[in-house]
Amino acid sequence: MQPVIIVLIILVVLVFIALMKTVQVIPQASAAIVERFGRYTRTLNAGLNIVVPFIDSVRNRIDLREQVVPFPPQPVITQDNLVVNIDTVIYYQVTDARAATYEVASYIQAIEQLTVTTLRNIIGGMDLERTLTSREEINAALRGVLDEATGKWGIRVNRVELKAIEPPTSIQDSMEKQMRADRDKRAAILQAEGVRQSEILRAEGEKQSAILRAEGDAKAQALRAEGEAQAIRTVFESIHAGDPDQKLLSYQYLQMLPKIAEGDANKLWIVPSEIGDALKGLGGALGNFTPGGMGEEAPKVAPPRREAPPID
Repeated sequence: MQPVIIVLIILVVLVFIALMKTVQVIPQASAAIVERFGRYTRTLNAGLNIVVPFIDSVRNRIDLREQVVPFPPQPVITQDNLVVNIDTVIYYQVTDARAATYEVASYIQAIEQLTVTTLRNIIGGMDLERTLTSREEINAALRGVLDEATGKWGIRVNRVELKAIEPPTSIQDSMEKQMRADRDKRAAILQAEGVRQSEILRAEGEKQSAILRAEGDAKAQALRAEGEAQAIRTVFESIHAGDPDQKLLSYQYLQMLPKIAEGDANKLWIVPSEIGDALKGLGGALGNFTPGGMGEEAPKVAPPRREAPPID
């Protein structure tokens, strides 16, 4: 009985192993290559798959998701014979598991070497300044070459990015000094422009202020002259309306003489010739007057005179 039991146990184990090899579960976004006696048979997609045990074998499983592979810095020589270190990142995706398995031995290594050689060809035709400012151009050119070469490998290159472009230390110091000089130059230009605008605005303000002040003085003088003319006109009209005689005018003329002599600056003043006529008229008026007791009637007193304001 014991040999029979042992055989049964062996058969059960073989059946279990056969079932394990028959059922293949492939995860989502993955694929598996099946070979039969060393030859490609089919590709297993995601889900439950049945294969022939001990005849079919799964060679490898391939991830179909987009992969990100960073490559170490690579020294590249520019057109002006400067060595720069460039870090690259490749975003790729396997689209054909069969081609990725049989068309190339190691697609990761192949993509890396192809990236390095293509990058050297592209950078070799650019100088340092263009290399530093043409990242998009380099990315587009690199992606086009990689996508064309990896298409037959069943791989699609989605993006190529340059992480860093590091020129030599001496070039970095020179570039930093140049940038600092440019910033200082721009700052000096902006400061000079600010001073210039400030001076222009100040001059414009002073000009407007002088114009307004002159206009105010002119209007004030015009109003003052108009007021004086109106006053003279009013005095003249008042005198003309009062119809004064020669005696009143002579008396008014004599009253104005002390006012003419007022002031410390009036050291010398000239008596006009008309004063003689005024004194004669006033003397004639006084000659006809006799004080009380002489038996003659005093002249009638003229009505109150209206003194004209002095004319400036």
